[in-house]
Amino acid sequence: MKKFKKKLIGLFYHVIERPILTAFVVLILTAILVISLSLKYYLQDFEGFWSNVLVEAHGMLFDIAIIGILLFWLNENGEIRHQVRAYHNEIDDFRTWHSEEAAFRIVGNIRRLNRHDISEINLANCHLQQTNMSYLNLSGANLNSALVTNCSLVEVNLENSRMNQTNLENSNLNSANLKGAYANGANFQDAYLIKAQFENAYLIKANFKNAFLMESNLTGSFLMGADFDQTSFYKADLRGAKGLTAEQLCKAKTLYLAELDPELRAEIVKLAPQLIEG
Repeated sequence: MKKFKKKLIGLFYHVIERPILTAFVVLILTAILVISLSLKYYLQDFEGFWSNVLVEAHGMLFDIAIIGILLFWLNENGEIRHQVRAYHNEIDDFRTWHSEEAAFRIVGNIRRLNRHDISEINLANCHLQQTNMSYLNLSGANLNSALVTNCSLVEVNLENSRMNQTNLENSNLNSANLKGAYANGANFQDAYLIKAQFENAYLIKANFKNAFLMESNLTGSFLMGADFDQTSFYKADLRGAKGLTAEQLCKAKTLYLAELDPELRAEIVKLAPQLIEG
């Protein structure tokens, strides 16, 4: 008796541990019960009973279609939300870690979030040095005080991002979009910013020492106290820049073919004509 009971319990657990087998057993048992209870209706009025079965079958198909689609949609969205939360959590786990592994893991999570059309990512105080972030979308992201030195950021989208006190020294930001970015006190020393878009960006006290700003667009940007020592402005557009002075630009390496406001150009012609003449 004990052996039989043990085998029965073992069989029970064997069934419930396998979802498909469990569903099949439930289906068989339910079918036997329903058919046995409905047998007399089959025999007495089969045609009437069958028509009712068909009506119920149509209702069941409709329920399966609606509920199935709804459940699939909810499950899919729930899975996506779970994945997105996991990516954000992993970035938080590696925040402030100064290691190569942490940098590459964070960038990998940024790429995954981008695949879900998420760009507003909190990367404040993250160490991302020597990584490849070219073509990523970080519009609206928070990179305050992040370490992004010696990185490849070609055509990266940093529009309206926060980059205050961010260190981008010796990074390649060619054709990057920094329109409306908040990069006050950011370090762009030795950075490549060829054809970068800084339109209406906040660059107060930013460091552009020895940076390459050829053909870059700084129209309407805020440049009070920015350091342009040995900066290359060949064909750059500086029209409408706010807080920009001739004294700042006189420290530049070249302003040849740069677009300047007439008053500012006239001051530089007096102070350092060689910068404009090439």
